Amino acid sequence: MGRSEAPAAGHALAVLRLLSRHAGPLPAASIARSLGLPRSTTYRLLGVLVEHGFVVHLPEERRYGLGVGAFELGSAYSRQEPMQRLARPLLSRLADRTGHNAHLVVLHGRDVLYVIEERVVGRPSLVTDVGVRLPASLTASGLAVLAALPSAQVRALYPSPDAFVQRNGQGPTSLSGLRRVLTTVRADGFASESHSVTPGLASVASAVLDHNGHPVAGIAVTYPVDEVDETARSGIVAATRWCAGELTRRLGGAPRS
Repeated sequence: MGRSEAPAAGHALAVLRLLSRHAGPLPAASIARSLGLPRSTTYRLLGVLVEHGFVVHLPEERRYGLGVGAFELGSAYSRQEPMQRLARPLLSRLADRTGHNAHLVVLHGRDVLYVIEERVVGRPSLVTDVGVRLPASLTASGLAVLAALPSAQVRALYPSPDAFVQRNGQGPTSLSGLRRVLTTVRADGFASESHSVTPGLASVASAVLDHNGHPVAGIAVTYPVDEVDETARSGIVAATRWCAGELTRRLGGAPRS
């Protein structure tokens, strides 16, 4: 691609990102204003994107929205499972490095869904496995993801005390209690839980972020409480944070300091 084409490609991607962040289609003037582009440039970009199916023009509304081409790209992304492909070797290295079971989760509503499990021979069996769901507020990986979400989104997920689930007598029971836990997670730079999921086991976790700083996954290591002293735990925390940071980097995100 020549240098003259590179800015146009960047502007076209900016248009698509802008449209993806809004609930509905936008007028061309609004797109031009938001991106700081001349209207003539904006109309040319929109024309090319419409021609290739990535944007659709709604003439009655005089607005532009995402087209079928954008949907097809998103569907292809889901089919190829790039995050899982990128994460699997990193999870394997994390398990080898720590000597304990490692896993990756994604947030589904108020639950975390276990997507990858890397088991270490001889380690205690876990209640988690690929496809298992657990309340996010009880798991270290879920707390890591929740701590990286905007406070308004956390409030929407937990509108009342009925939204909270306890296990083994553990876990927050109110939004204020959850917020205190999440404040600690952000201050520490990682999340942790002990005995909340399984008595005798503890986990530490860190969030994986996309290019917008949004948490797309959580990575955790689970270990027997009685077998890990504070020095060993610090090593597990460092390894977990490294793994989440490396996956964040590979996804085009920037780890938070």
